[in-house]
Amino acid sequence: MADMDAFRDEIARWAAGGAGDTAAELAAGLGLRTAVLLEGPSDLAAVQALAAREDRDLTAEGVAVVSMGGAMSVGRYAGLLGPPGLGLRLTGLCDAREEPFYVRGWHRAGAARDFHVCVADLEDEMIRALGPARVEEVIRSEDELRPWQTFLAQPAQHGRPREQQLRRFLSTKKGRKIRYGSLLVEALDGGRPPAPLADLLAGL
Repeated sequence: MADMDAFRDEIARWAAGGAGDTAAELAAGLGLRTAVLLEGPSDLAAVQALAAREDRDLTAEGVAVVSMGGAMSVGRYAGLLGPPGLGLRLTGLCDAREEPFYVRGWHRAGAARDFHVCVADLEDEMIRALGPARVEEVIRSEDELRPWQTFLAQPAQHGRPREQQLRRFLSTKKGRKIRYGSLLVEALDGGRPPAPLADLLAGL
C-alpha cells in the first residue's frame, strides 16, 4: 500500500508540473496496467471499500485508483497516465455534469472511451441504492443523529426530498463525504452497488 500511496503522490506532483521519472519507475515496479480516474477522495473511498468487500487487491491486479482533485484535471491526468504518458489503460467514474470534461480528456489522450457516469454524483447513486431510511441508520450509527436533525431544521431544507437532504448533509462538514464514501458501501450488506460503481469494478 505504501508504494501505491507513493505513486499517487508522485502523480499529483507530476500533474502539478513536476517531473514524471519517479512516477514512471513506481508504475513499472507496481506492474500497473490500468488507471482509474476519479474526481475526488470520497469516490476513491467508495471504490476501495467495494474492492475490499469483493476481496480484491487492486494494487496486486495492476490497478491504480487515482483521485484527481476535480474533474477539470482529467485532461492532464489522462495525458500523464494514458497513451501519451505511462501508457496505462484508462477507466473512471464521473458525475453527469462533469461528463464533457471526461469526454475531452479521453479524446485528447487518444484513449478509448471507458468510464462510467453517475446520474448526479456517487453519493446520489448510493443514497438511491440504499434508500433514505438505511442511510439515516448509518448516520445514527455514526453518532451524527443530532447534527442531522439540526440540519433538517434549517429553513432551506424544508420541503426538499429526503434524498436531496441526505446528499447535501454529506457535504456540510469537511471529511464527511470521504468517511461516508466507504460507510455507505459497507451498508449495502451484500446488496448490489449502484450500476456505475458495480460496472467500474467489474470491468477492471
